[in-house]
Amino acid sequence: MAETHERTWQSTVRSRVLVTAVLFIVWAVCIEATLVWIQVYRHDFYQERATNQANRTTTLEPRRGDIVDRQGRTLALSVDADSICAIPRDVARPDQEVAAVCDALGDCTPQERETFVQRLSQKKRAFAYLRRQVPLASSARVTALKLAGIFTKPEPKRYYPNRELAAHVLGYLGVDNKGLGGIEQAYNSKISGTPGTILVETDAHHHAFSRVERSPVPGDTLELTIDANLQHVAERELHAGVVANRAAGGSVIVMDPRTGEILALANEPTFNPNAIREYSEESRRNRGVQEIYEPGSTFKVVTASAAMEEHLYSLSDPVDASAGVWRSGTRIVREASNHNYGVLSFMDVIVKSSNVGAIKIGLGLGAERLGRYVRRFGFGTRVFGDLPGETPGMLADPSTWSTSTLASVSMGYEIGVTPMQMVAAVSSVANGGVLLQPRIVRALRHGALRTDVAPVELRRTINADTAATLVEIMEQVVERGTGRAAMIPGYTVAGKTGTARKVINGRYSQSDYHASFVGFVPSRQPAIAMLVVIDSPHAGKFYGGDVAAPVFKAIAAAAMRHLGIPQTLNPIPPVLVRASAAEPTGPEFVPAAGMGGSPRLNVVTGPPTVPDVRGLAAREAVRRLALLGLVARLTGDGVVIDQDPAAGTPLESGRACRLWLERIVLSSPPSAPQQ
Repeated sequence: MAETHERTWQSTVRSRVLVTAVLFIVWAVCIEATLVWIQVYRHDFYQERATNQANRTTTLEPRRGDIVDRQGRTLALSVDADSICAIPRDVARPDQEVAAVCDALGDCTPQERETFVQRLSQKKRAFAYLRRQVPLASSARVTALKLAGIFTKPEPKRYYPNRELAAHVLGYLGVDNKGLGGIEQAYNSKISGTPGTILVETDAHHHAFSRVERSPVPGDTLELTIDANLQHVAERELHAGVVANRAAGGSVIVMDPRTGEILALANEPTFNPNAIREYSEESRRNRGVQEIYEPGSTFKVVTASAAMEEHLYSLSDPVDASAGVWRSGTRIVREASNHNYGVLSFMDVIVKSSNVGAIKIGLGLGAERLGRYVRRFGFGTRVFGDLPGETPGMLADPSTWSTSTLASVSMGYEIGVTPMQMVAAVSSVANGGVLLQPRIVRALRHGALRTDVAPVELRRTINADTAATLVEIMEQVVERGTGRAAMIPGYTVAGKTGTARKVINGRYSQSDYHASFVGFVPSRQPAIAMLVVIDSPHAGKFYGGDVAAPVFKAIAAAAMRHLGIPQTLNPIPPVLVRASAAEPTGPEFVPAAGMGGSPRLNVVTGPPTVPDVRGLAAREAVRRLALLGLVARLTGDGVVIDQDPAAGTPLESGRACRLWLERIVLSSPPSAPQQ
């Protein structure tokens, strides 16, 4: 019995040892397999988790570059702000921490509180925004709470100090600080800058013990061709024109035809980019480059140019307007207001804006030749690259034009153009037949480095002689034709009116029109070219000469004053008198007796020199320089505090004189009466 019991005990021990050994082996194998799985197959995953737990990397948003006008006036800038951020897995009690954050901010809505709690409850998220771009005072209150998992980071906020001014040019930003319209979008890569980073290393208790920061690089500053003063005038007068005519909207583009620079681009309706969410998509649409419309009679400038360039007509050649009616099959085209012009000279076809006469000219040209000039003037293609969303317009292949289509195109129908295309085309006439690419960026500045944007000559549209003849015709349009409402006292104006029915639901409307006027001033040495388009006027009048031409006049007259362009009609001559020996040398303005305080020029011996206009108001300084043949370029507002060239510099007629102005209180009145 004892021996049997001993054998049983030994067997039990061996069994238990065996089981223990097997279990130990299995345990060891499992441990080794787990280690292999973690350290080999899942090495990258766990290394990333460990790094994320120990290191916290935050992106620092760079300061976007400023956007300024041609005089350096700020149109868009970035101001200091902070964003409230969180690491959800480090937030233990989302409800309590959200309550504390909202108390510090002071303006959380119930919906925001709920959203914040939801974001902090998503523990798998490595990062979450609570609120972006808050004032520094608010972010300081949140920082002072010292909440676990809640922190702030610098994130500059875009600010447009002039609100609606040039809104469609500037565009706006999305919540991620990326441009979504205008220059902000087109030049986003240039002005957004390079982001920086902050690397914070923490211990097991999430206490930071190391911080490495790489500063962001600010973006480039954009200097636009826009003149803020002219932009303000254009927006003001366009708004007044739209309201007075009870119109749906409109556009104005002011361009320097000699350089292609856009001096003003205004649209109605407009928006405030500081509060972009409050405005509809229609308000944000840049009509100047995105709207396609049938130009109507303004397009007759192209038809007339092609006819003269092809030597089909001279100014006095007769054109039979066929008793005011043109027929082709079942189609009938009548003159506006059922005029019966009879036989007109080629010039008067454009001056009186005869539809039938334009059709006869177009038929004489033929589809191939007219289509060639249409494309040469830039229609049917994008001519402007500085703003997003530009459309090429609509232009069918001339080889497919029927007789009816050719007749329509000749008078500005069955072709879709943009306002930018139209003003660029007419600017080529003002520029002697050279088409320049419109541009709105003048220079890019990165620190002290400035990169100018040079004018781009696209092509020659017509020869200089044809352009000069067309200028004569367009002058007569304003002098005695349909554009008389655009006349500006003291200046010769060249222009063309246009009125076109709108297509609504596939049919030409009997009540909705695009009324337009395009032209340039002074006509022989143009300083500006301008297009005004009024969409759907409903105050009784709808012709371009009645609706758009007065807006053109108001803007152009203000532009002449602002740019210091001397009168081209009956210019004010200086009164020349001989200086006495006692008078100092150099030209000097003094009141002329019997002239109501108007200036006279004291002419003295020696070469003429630039006068000293410091201390004078802007208008008086510009007038004095204009009388000497100098063109003033103004920077600032108020009275002149400095000038270049300096007083006493030898006089060169036509030279630009830069004046810097500032609003100051003068210790003594100017030396000449103000007007």
